[in-house]
Amino acid sequence: MNKRKISDKINKSDTSNQTQKKPETQKTNKTKKRLNITFRTSRKINAVVFLLPWLIGFLLFFAVPIYSSVVYSFSKTEVGEQGGMSLEFNGFDNYKALFQTEVSSTGIQFARMFLEENARIFLNTPVIMTFSLFCAILVNVKFKGRGLARVVFFLPIIIGLNVVQKLIAVSTGSDFVDSSVGAFFSDGFIMRLLLNNTFLPISVAAFIAQATEEVFSLASKCGVQTLIFLAGLQSISGALYEVAKIEGANAYETFWKITIPMLSNVIVFVVVYSFVDLFLSSPVSEEIYMFAFRRGQIGTGAALSTVYMLNVLADLLILLFALTKLTKGGNTDA
Repeated sequence: MNKRKISDKINKSDTSNQTQKKPETQKTNKTKKRLNITFRTSRKINAVVFLLPWLIGFLLFFAVPIYSSVVYSFSKTEVGEQGGMSLEFNGFDNYKALFQTEVSSTGIQFARMFLEENARIFLNTPVIMTFSLFCAILVNVKFKGRGLARVVFFLPIIIGLNVVQKLIAVSTGSDFVDSSVGAFFSDGFIMRLLLNNTFLPISVAAFIAQATEEVFSLASKCGVQTLIFLAGLQSISGALYEVAKIEGANAYETFWKITIPMLSNVIVFVVVYSFVDLFLSSPVSEEIYMFAFRRGQIGTGAALSTVYMLNVLADLLILLFALTKLTKGGNTDA
């Protein structure tokens, strides 16, 4: 009898404990169901959270001016009788005047200016990318005094190479950098050197000579790109290079089979950044300011800015399409 009483008490205590644990387990199951998020969706949520400051800033400070410039481009703007600005819809008259009658401050038609700027930017972007990658590889090499070399190399970039050039010009009393470069490369020195000692076509030799003459202006645009490439190089695991070395691969093979594929996403980012940066420093942006605020032709300036914005977007789409094709082709070959 005593044994039966003891067993009954144990069973009752077990059932009471189970009834007490049921709500707790139900709560934990509910929380698990609520927090049952896949890794991919959590990354998407994190991406949206990180993009929120940019989206808010774009909607507050960029969306309204873009909409206003598009409205002004289809309107004739005049000063109102009671102040402010009056708008009169005139269709595509501003766009027709922009490409038919108006010229730039230097006397160049805008169709020709757009063609020249697009060609210049498409040619200078790979030059800036190559030079930035070369500088990042040099700084990333292990040698004595690498920290001091990085400080010396990145200090003008942090301050701004344009600022350094202006300080040199002020301290020497003249534009020392441009004058020295112009004296060294004057009379087509690089052009003659390439034509006499290589078998390059004239167009390729002219492009290399022009890029060499503009070495300081191109180097001033490579600072941020060099830092991005350096971060990408340091993110590559050293085990990959060790395995390649064990397999007998030389430096050329490791560069094209390991470094470039691992930097494919970084290269896309650097190319897009350089592309947009060159467009921002284009003389077309100065012409927009000239028309809108100095000549008082707000409608023509707004039309020029709208065409310029569409041109940049179209070029970016072409560039991204080409880069995605190249990266996919490289991955399939690998």
